[in-house]
Amino acid sequence: MKTVLISGIGGPTPRSIATTIRKNNSDFRIIGIDANPKALGFYMPGLVDKFYVAPRINESDYWPFIINLISEEKIDMAFVQPEVEVIGWGDYYNSNHSFPCPVLIPPVQLASVLIDKAKMADALKETEFIPKTMKVTQAKPQYQEVESEIGFPCWIRATRGSGGLGALKLTNTNNYKSWLFINTDIKEFTVSTFLPGRHLATQMLYYKGEYIKGASLECVEYIMASIAPSKVTGNTSYGRFINEDRILKFCDACVRFICDKFKVPAHGVLSFDLKEDADGSLKVTEINIRHMAYTGVMARVGFDLIGDTITILESGGVKNIKKSPFFHYDQPYAFLRDVDVEPIVVNDEILGNTNV
Repeated sequence: MKTVLISGIGGPTPRSIATTIRKNNSDFRIIGIDANPKALGFYMPGLVDKFYVAPRINESDYWPFIINLISEEKIDMAFVQPEVEVIGWGDYYNSNHSFPCPVLIPPVQLASVLIDKAKMADALKETEFIPKTMKVTQAKPQYQEVESEIGFPCWIRATRGSGGLGALKLTNTNNYKSWLFINTDIKEFTVSTFLPGRHLATQMLYYKGEYIKGASLECVEYIMASIAPSKVTGNTSYGRFINEDRILKFCDACVRFICDKFKVPAHGVLSFDLKEDADGSLKVTEINIRHMAYTGVMARVGFDLIGDTITILESGGVKNIKKSPFFHYDQPYAFLRDVDVEPIVVNDEILGNTNV
C-alpha cells in the first residue's frame, strides 16, 4: 500500500487529483492537508483517508509539520498543488539538496518566473509568444503609456492568482481608472493587447529537460460567467478536447525559450492558458507550475498525467511512461462542469453547438 499526500485539498484541482487516484489506485491511502479548516476536501465522503489542517507555507512551523507528517503517516509521495507551496518546496530543495518526500515540481528558478505574470511577460518580451504587455500598479497606473503602447481595447488582470482575478476588457482610460478604484486591494496588474480568439489550454509533462507528453483543450463557456465583469472566470463549464499539434509545438517552443534564457531544465507538469489574436495566432496568457483544474477529466479521456506522475515518483524516471508529445484523443470528447458536481464527459457532436 502506498500513501500519497495532497496539499491544498480544498481546491478543485487537488480534489480532482484525489478523485482520480481513488478511482485508479484503490490500494492507495490519501492524506489531504490544507491551511483552511473549512477546506471542502476535508468533508467530502471517501475523498481522503485522513486530513490535517496545516500551517501556511510562510509560517515557521510549516516544515516541522510537513516533516513530522511524512514520518508519522509514512508518506511515499506528494502532489503539491498551491503554487506558493510549489515555490516553497523548491526553496526547500535548494537549501537541503533533497525534498522531504518524492514530488514532481519544476525547479524553483523556473517556477518563480512563471508564477508571476509580470515576470513571465518580461522573460518573453518582444517575442511571438505573448501579446504586447506591461506591468502597472495602483501607485503607477501609467495611463498615457497604456493608451499609447498597448492601446484600447486591452485586457487587465492581476499579476498573480487565477486567470479571472481582476480581469476585464478595458475600452478607454475612464474604464481603466474605475477598475483600479474598484480593485484597490489588488496592487499590481498586467495590461496587454486584447485577444478576441479562442481560449485554449494545454497540460505538458517534462522530465529533466525532456518533453514527454502534452494535450490540448478549448475553454468555450465559463461557470458563473454572468456575475464576472469580464464574463470569464477561472472555471470552464463547457470545454472541448482538441487535437491540434500546432498548439503543443508552440507551447514547447515557449518552454524551451524560457528555460534556455534562465539556463534551467524544464521539469514537472506545466499548464498553459493561451488566446488567439484576431489573426488566429497563438499567444500565451499564463503558465501554471502544477496540474490544472482539468487534469482529472483529461485523465478520463486517456491523457492521465496524474497516473504518470505516480509512475515517475515510484520508478524514479520516465522509462515506464509512453511518450506522446502530441497526444490525440480518440473521439471528439467534450466536458460539462458546474459548481457542485463532478465534470461529465460527453461526445461533442451530440451537443449541437448551436449557441457557440
